Amino acid sequence: MQVKMLNIFEDCSKWDDYVLKHSAATVYHMSAWGRAVSASMGHDCYYIYIEDKGEICGLIPLIHIKSKLFGNSLISVAFATNGGPIFDNISALNLLDEECRRLFSALNVDFLECRNMAAIHDDWPTKNETYSTFRKNLSPDNEENMKAIPRKQRAMVRKGIKFGLKAVIDPLPDRLFSMYSESVRNLGSPVFPKKLFYCLKQEFGDNCEILTVETSEGQPVSSVMTFYFRDEVVPYYGGGTNEARALAANDFMYWSLMAHAVSHKQCLIFDFGRSKNGTGAFSFKKNWGFEPKALHYEFILKEGGQLPDINPLNPKYQLMIKTWKKLPLPIANMVGPLISRSLG
Repeated sequence: MQVKMLNIFEDCSKWDDYVLKHSAATVYHMSAWGRAVSASMGHDCYYIYIEDKGEICGLIPLIHIKSKLFGNSLISVAFATNGGPIFDNISALNLLDEECRRLFSALNVDFLECRNMAAIHDDWPTKNETYSTFRKNLSPDNEENMKAIPRKQRAMVRKGIKFGLKAVIDPLPDRLFSMYSESVRNLGSPVFPKKLFYCLKQEFGDNCEILTVETSEGQPVSSVMTFYFRDEVVPYYGGGTNEARALAANDFMYWSLMAHAVSHKQCLIFDFGRSKNGTGAFSFKKNWGFEPKALHYEFILKEGGQLPDINPLNPKYQLMIKTWKKLPLPIANMVGPLISRSLG
């Protein structure tokens, strides 16, 4: 077996073929994710793989984030909810781990983080109480999918239908970004650069769609960027206007996406992504009938180092969040990308 490094701006077909075939892989393991992040925010990517007799038998994508604000880190995968190593056997995993430790030392990072869906290492420091993921099987019959939504949330979907809302597919992320940036400002979070959304759309092509909900007058009120991976539909970046709540636009949006994914993409799994435990987003997804499953984030730390806690629930960030909510949107959109590129 040999340890090799992929240049994600060259031929990545073997890497992506392995990802598409591996049962534990996610859309974030695809080389397109690293290219979009690197092209839009300038981070270095270390895409490591193990080759045996000319065939890949294990890999891990790592993105290097060096920040004066939030430290020096390697993350699999940064700006994503999942990642971590995927492999065929324990020998391949051991070689990946060795290369991770070598890179950890060579780059002198504060921590290396693997965002695993399930536990992989018994002896690595682990966070499994912060985030949960929400995934659910879909029926090929959308009437069955509608019936599977709990009654109260189903009533919200029907409310949006009664308001005459309609879902359209946007070719570009401009309207999405406008609503997303407003939403994250209102939550007190810095927005990602608009270029990231353009790069993701360019890299994933037809496997990335922007679904936007309009009123009967054509006014956009909510939008979501979605990725398609094998038979999964993965809504990721979403946002809405102040009018969205009264119109039940977000419920209508996710139902429209679910129905579209079944009818036009033959999807069998709806991946609602991760949410922090105890938050409103966590409750929203549970109310849709999705059961939470803990995510296992595993770390390599420096001797004596502590697990990082870079998230909005950390009390040390509360003043920053309160201040950010008050910023005029143009200023938040100008300054936000300078901060968010360091968050990972």
